[in-house]
Amino acid sequence: MIPLVFLGNAAAAQPPLSGSEFDNYTRGKTLYYGNDGQVYGVERYLPNQRVIWSFLDGKCREGIWYQQGEQICFIYEDRLDPQCWVFTQSGGGLIAQFEGDPEATELYEADDIGEEMICYGPEVGV
Repeated sequence: MIPLVFLGNAAAAQPPLSGSEFDNYTRGKTLYYGNDGQVYGVERYLPNQRVIWSFLDGKCREGIWYQQGEQICFIYEDRLDPQCWVFTQSGGGLIAQFEGDPEATELYEADDIGEEMICYGPEVGV
């Protein structure tokens, strides 16, 4: 695994981002996320609240996001139950707390790791 540089500072985190703030920050970008110093995944943010997520394994999942209260929720083509996160912005980037629970997974925007977001086509059988 490639170690990641943490761009944010959790102590300096701001209040949760609204849907419009999240959209303004992410739209048109491809952001890498880390967890505990390791690569977690990458997400490309498209117009109309559409996204493409990958764990950098070549398998990409298309989805959408929407605001629900203070959380930004994602639904992907292969998983229809929402994955909701509270996003805050620190001096160096986004911090995402799963369901806003301090005991749950926390992701942070990571420095560009020099890897492309590659999406292979669908698997076909013989």
